[in-house]
Amino acid sequence: MHERTIRAQTSIGTVEGFTRDGVNRWRSIPYARAPLGRLRFRAPLPAQPWSGVRHCHGFTGCAPQQRRYTLLGVGRYQPMDEDCLTLNVVTPEIPSVEPLPVMVFIHGGGYILGSSATPLYDGAALARRGCVYVSVNYRLGALGCLDLSSLSTADITIDSNLYLRDLVLALQWVRDNVAQFGGDPDNVTIFGESAGACITSALLAVPAAKGLFARAIAESPAAGLARSKEISAEFAKRFADVLGVPAQDAARTLLQVSAAQLVEAQHALIDQGMENRLGAFPIGPVIGDDILPVDPVEAMRGGSAHRVPLIVGTNAEEGRLFTRFLKMLPTNQSMIEELLADTEPDARERITAAYPDYPSASACIQLGGDFAFSSAAWQIAEAHSTHAPTYLYRYDYAPRTLRWSGLGATHATELLAVFDVYRTRFGALLTAAADQRAALRVSDQVQRRWRSFSQTGVPGDDWPAYAPDDRAVLVFDRKCRVEFDPHPDRRMAWDGFSLAP
Repeated sequence: MHERTIRAQTSIGTVEGFTRDGVNRWRSIPYARAPLGRLRFRAPLPAQPWSGVRHCHGFTGCAPQQRRYTLLGVGRYQPMDEDCLTLNVVTPEIPSVEPLPVMVFIHGGGYILGSSATPLYDGAALARRGCVYVSVNYRLGALGCLDLSSLSTADITIDSNLYLRDLVLALQWVRDNVAQFGGDPDNVTIFGESAGACITSALLAVPAAKGLFARAIAESPAAGLARSKEISAEFAKRFADVLGVPAQDAARTLLQVSAAQLVEAQHALIDQGMENRLGAFPIGPVIGDDILPVDPVEAMRGGSAHRVPLIVGTNAEEGRLFTRFLKMLPTNQSMIEELLADTEPDARERITAAYPDYPSASACIQLGGDFAFSSAAWQIAEAHSTHAPTYLYRYDYAPRTLRWSGLGATHATELLAVFDVYRTRFGALLTAAADQRAALRVSDQVQRRWRSFSQTGVPGDDWPAYAPDDRAVLVFDRKCRVEFDPHPDRRMAWDGFSLAP
């Protein structure tokens, strides 16, 4: 395999990457100073300049998390390091005459796991189709996505929404440097999946992100993950309890304990929360600070969110993944009854009536998936479409192997199309010969539309923008088609539903 080195000049120093398979790659370029010591729990600072050439051939550490989530291949784990604020750049090997659109990917993982080094997120297929692809790490879990700011003291400041601050700084790096890699800093599309889609949606409401991106794609954002300052303060107090320190003394402890201890404590807090809900998952965005003043959907509804074109959507069988792994969604009758226990009887009736076979297993899984994901996509489309072009999709395609395994078009399966996995050896195993052509056709559809959107803000002439009078939805399947308001009962059942106390 022929490989050669390639260099680019950034605003803070020269980076060396490598060229292989028709693309140039730079890995783990720092965009921020290491958030260590007194910088732990603080807003990120820009990376410091270096002299000479920085070798960016391999991935450095990912954000601290449970080790099982850092698997990169058979028996290969990515090292973890708090010094994780890096990004990767992939560009076509042959330079373009015109500056290329830039696509910045924000990985998912429930705010507690994930890494831009995950092989799935390689991005070479997207770059080959004509873009500069950037993937970003941000601080996870207790170190980045749990709001501990209420534990600040006179001499120790803890900032809120650290991960959003990280990503704003990463987007500023892209604005300042992407032209050196052949990208157009005025044509940046941010896109993410799951928690990455929630982050993408949240960035629409972050004042500091204004002008840093021109369009956004949110693949399976989750509902109800934002919380108030008051709820956050209660979770912070509980976190201090888990660490075994009084809230007033917690700040000093937080600076001293190991990252592994913080990860362990955050999982204990999540387990506690699952048993005794405070109306929200403890980890994720908090509303009411300078970085995220208003709930993102409220900001969209009121017109204060950035009015950029948006694609948002979900997969047909979101909930099925969570019946096997990460069992955190209500996908069976007892979990659903608990979820709806505090709901007004007529709202509870409306929700269960929208799933005619309830409480059959398939109806429960559909209800759980809608509660977590579809309801968020519907709300976002309704809110954002009144002020900016919005396109709603549903991803229905699943090769037989996924259908036989009982997963179907579940959460995250659209990533197989987005990142062109069906053209790889692993993809060939997934499709078995019979499905290969359909899988490639769906992949080409998704990639063509994502690319068109990143270039022009329109994902194809045959995909009508979402509007509350007809609610067009593009369905990705063996044959793509447009449906209008396909599930009005399910959509309306969740309208206004909230777990917040």
